[in-house]
Amino acid sequence: MYYVNDTSTNNNHLMMDRKMSHHLLFLFKFLLKSLSYPQGQQRKNKCQKYLKYETMAEKHTSEELLNTTLVFEAEGGVLRSTSLFPYFMLVAFEGGGVLRGLVLFLFYPLVCLFSTDMGLKIMVFICFCGIKKEKFSIGRTVLPKFFMEDLGFEGFQVVMRCGRKVGLSELPIVMVEGFLMDYLGVDRVLGRDLKVVCGYFVGLMEEGPSTRSSFLINDVFGDRKSDSNLIGFGCFNKTLDHHIFSHCKEIYIVSEAEKRRWRALPRDNYPKPLIFHDGRIALMPTYLITLAIIMWVPFGFLLTILRIIIAISFPYTMSIPILSYTGMRGRTYICSNYTINVDKIREYPIKSEGKKKGTLYVCNHRTLLDPIYISMAIMKPVTTVTYSLSRLSELLAPLKTSHLSRNKEKDSKMMEMLLNQSDLVVCPEGTTCREPYVLRFSPLFAEMSNEIIPVALDAKVDMFYGTTASGFKFLDPLFFLLNPIGIYHVMILEKWTSANTCGKSSIEIANQVQRQIADALGFQCTNLTRRDKYMILAGNEGVI
Repeated sequence: MYYVNDTSTNNNHLMMDRKMSHHLLFLFKFLLKSLSYPQGQQRKNKCQKYLKYETMAEKHTSEELLNTTLVFEAEGGVLRSTSLFPYFMLVAFEGGGVLRGLVLFLFYPLVCLFSTDMGLKIMVFICFCGIKKEKFSIGRTVLPKFFMEDLGFEGFQVVMRCGRKVGLSELPIVMVEGFLMDYLGVDRVLGRDLKVVCGYFVGLMEEGPSTRSSFLINDVFGDRKSDSNLIGFGCFNKTLDHHIFSHCKEIYIVSEAEKRRWRALPRDNYPKPLIFHDGRIALMPTYLITLAIIMWVPFGFLLTILRIIIAISFPYTMSIPILSYTGMRGRTYICSNYTINVDKIREYPIKSEGKKKGTLYVCNHRTLLDPIYISMAIMKPVTTVTYSLSRLSELLAPLKTSHLSRNKEKDSKMMEMLLNQSDLVVCPEGTTCREPYVLRFSPLFAEMSNEIIPVALDAKVDMFYGTTASGFKFLDPLFFLLNPIGIYHVMILEKWTSANTCGKSSIEIANQVQRQIADALGFQCTNLTRRDKYMILAGNEGVI
């Protein structure tokens, strides 16, 4: 019987355990060090610093930032929303119609099951496949309004402090370029291009910006790519592995929790006035809001038909309270030298001193229903003149309408004739404006009569806009009536008499009436015209 000494064997096992523990400890330290950086970021450059975005103003003076180039993420750096669904829903509905929007809505729960990049590709395919490239203008006519409303005040301040700005976006360039360049003054936008076949989008994105070749870096930065004045800005939970960030010596980051505390950018701080925008949807179409719209539309369509029947079938004394009960409400204010209340003006409507001529009401233009609400406010029928009106709108209108020819002599004679027959409502802006601005007034109305009653109008909707520049205009009044609640404010202002207009040109009168209406509403005057609006939104001069 032999005795075996196993001391050496135990020592070998002990040494192996120590080595294994050493390797595990090293691996744990490596993982801990890796997780100390933002998600998805690898330490390729030891000189990079990740700092809180609030410290930018402390580390750099205003003069230094003016000489700094900022690379920022559009979605992660300046927008408060964490979901891209609303913007794709706007593209689907406004660019492709109701059916495409419904398809996106139904597929979105499935999109959420995939990775972020794959989900993005699915939404791009649904929204863009089959859309003609030349006619796609939503990126500059519809989306900027919603981007501006989603813009965080704190993120906006970070971006606007820097002199040169480069925007980086996960979205297709056609969706964000108009907003970033026109409203944030971005010098260069890096996003994803869409593949085009025979002039149509096929719903596929080109090679992503993170895989572009190095010549793009030289094109964007030039000789400054190694400059210490290059800094980055993005969200902590977003990937910062785009190779363009590797040239930034400092990267300022914001967390999702901090973004939720951001304030919306006030309209007074907009770098560029938002005067014109297009599209039918009046509120940010999140998934839940889109669900509410889909559930409302069938009921709203029946309610719209009922509202039309009431408006054209009953006298004002009956239709006004019934329409108010259905959600179509109007509020009348008398802000004139006539010390009478609303009830008296309904009983004894304002009349001009002349025996033949009717009263000339001059108002700003919000929707095609402006003359109808003025008629309801004064409780008497009126005539109105328009530049373009569809046959459907003309048939459904409960008042007399006449078309202008854009020939000054012909239009003058026609308006003079109509004014001799009844009260006349004129909208000198020539087109509608949704935002708190009053467009330049045409002076033609000032040559018709020395007695003018300005009327300030404002319309509020909660779901759909009742105006459009590039869509089907015959649907405008129907979309307004489709809203659950639509409110009109009608303010009858001080009457202009011969004493007010004596010695003034028609242009001076038009400008003063424009100012009077704008001041009453708290709006701003602008020199923009109908032609300017349609050139911006529809690419034509507004001739329909």
